[in-house]
Amino acid sequence: MAEYRTAHDTMGEMQIPADALWGASTQRAVENFPISGDPVPAEVIHAHAMLKWAAATANEESGVLDAELADAIRKAADEVIDGQLDRHFPVDVFQTGSGTSTNMNVNEVLANRAKQLL
Repeated sequence: MAEYRTAHDTMGEMQIPADALWGASTQRAVENFPISGDPVPAEVIHAHAMLKWAAATANEESGVLDAELADAIRKAADEVIDGQLDRHFPVDVFQTGSGTSTNMNVNEVLANRAKQLL
């Protein structure tokens, strides 16, 4: 029997596989947009993680992000960039036109992995 955890966001709660690093927003996108069955290409996810890595650095350097947290985010981003976490990006490539689901998937995975690293 599969194990699940409950995650919450502004739209409510979602049941997510217990071993998944994504959160409620990603799970909702997976359930609402099962269009092609093809995930966002790994290269796009890896590039997005590079942006998040840079954002963590910029926010640390400007004094708005604690150094320990910035380091955990960068380490998590490095794991994404290296392809170690590819299985945690299930959002369909044809989700919506804005890319919000992809952005949230990356945010949730980085946040949850960084939390594990702290």
